[in-house]
Amino acid sequence: MVFTEDLQFTRERVQNLPEDDHRREDLHFREPELSANLKLVESLRSIAEKSGRTLAQLAIAWVLRRSGVTAAIVGARHPFQIEETVVAAESMLSQEDIAAIDMLLNKRQQALNLS
Repeated sequence: MVFTEDLQFTRERVQNLPEDDHRREDLHFREPELSANLKLVESLRSIAEKSGRTLAQLAIAWVLRRSGVTAAIVGARHPFQIEETVVAAESMLSQEDIAAIDMLLNKRQQALNLS
C-alpha cells in the first residue's frame, strides 16, 4: 500500500504516466488492482478525515502499530510532509479505526479474489 497529497492518484493520472514510468508495469496500477486500490483509498479517506489525519498519516500510523514493524520508510518532497510524518509516527489509532481499516483491506482482497 501506499500512500499526503501524492495519494491523489486517479485513473486518469495513471493513464497519463510517461511511457517509461515503471508504474505502468506495476500490477498495483493495472486492472483489476487499480480499481480495487482506488476504491480502498477513497474509503480510507473518510477514516482519515474523521480522525483529523491525512491519508498519509493514517497509512503511516497503521503500519507503525503492526507488531514486527520497527520503522516505516517514507519520503518527502516538501518540508511540511516531514512534519506530517512526525505527527503520524506519534499518533495512535483507535481500535475502531483499526477494525474499519482491516475490514476495508479484507473487502479489497475479497474483490480481487473474485476477479
